[in-house]
Amino acid sequence: MPVHVGRFATSAAAATLAATLLGVSPGAVWAHGAGADQLTTLSALTSWTLEPLAFLGILAAAAVYLAAVRRVDRVHRLNPVPRRRTAAWLAGLLVVAVALFSFLDVYAGQLFSVHMVQHILLTMVAAPLLVLGAPVTLLLRALPRGWRTRRAMPILESAPLRLLAHPVVGWAFFAGVMWAAHFSPLFDAALEDDGMHALEHALFLSAAVMFWWPVVGADPSPHRMGYGTRFGYVLLSMPQNSFLGLAIFSAPAVLFAHYATLTRAWGPTPLEDQQIAGGIMWAAGDMLFLVPLLFLTAAWLRAEEEKGRLHDERLDRERPVRPPSTARSVPARPRR
Repeated sequence: MPVHVGRFATSAAAATLAATLLGVSPGAVWAHGAGADQLTTLSALTSWTLEPLAFLGILAAAAVYLAAVRRVDRVHRLNPVPRRRTAAWLAGLLVVAVALFSFLDVYAGQLFSVHMVQHILLTMVAAPLLVLGAPVTLLLRALPRGWRTRRAMPILESAPLRLLAHPVVGWAFFAGVMWAAHFSPLFDAALEDDGMHALEHALFLSAAVMFWWPVVGADPSPHRMGYGTRFGYVLLSMPQNSFLGLAIFSAPAVLFAHYATLTRAWGPTPLEDQQIAGGIMWAAGDMLFLVPLLFLTAAWLRAEEEKGRLHDERLDRERPVRPPSTARSVPARPRR
């Protein structure tokens, strides 16, 4: 296989990651629409931004992924890339685009509740969909064997990546980012500075990817969890999400100076808006956690059924077979 193909595949993987992160670049995420009109159904449908850098980044992420899929399908005709993975990757990019280009971004600086919906889309919808796309597996399959064994695998098996891939690290980082972002100067700074806002979105998306990676289990991992452990991993995230939403909902004063000092002649008051945002995180976040729990439960039951079936087959193979009896039957003696 020519070397230039391996270089293309490696460049493709790097471009995919870079292009995805471009979706959270300053030009993409900072469109808070100072002086935006009142939020109505019509304005929600017609208020869109299209930052060229972000648009090109998402488009490149889709194009590179599809190019890698075509290569794998051509080289491995008997084992092509599952179409559900391609659909998940493209759906994840679409959700990122909606979060960054729609009215959610236009009104995020006006309403904390809209800003919360934007963050939930990035962390609870886009991130798991991108992980379902299994980009690492696609990269490994697209690379020539030499590049895969000598270059890609040593990087993936390195100590830093093994640490980042550990479920405890992913869980703690995701929870820490969510709490620190909402109860530190970062959130208010992000509302006032587009660069900080880009950093905030990048943190949210990367932390969410780290969290969902071991749950989905579509890519190879040095710390693969069983279905029961995955269930507990997700279940433990629900209380911390609920507590964070409740903390925002029950705060006696507006948490962020940007919203407290914002002049807006329409919509809820800043404190009411903050309570709505906390309720959205509490209710919508917990509901979205229930979706993977249901899928994990179904997969867990299927795995247990399959384990039982294999166990029964093994017992059948090990059970000794009795040879047929060769003794002649003795005719009954007639009665006198």
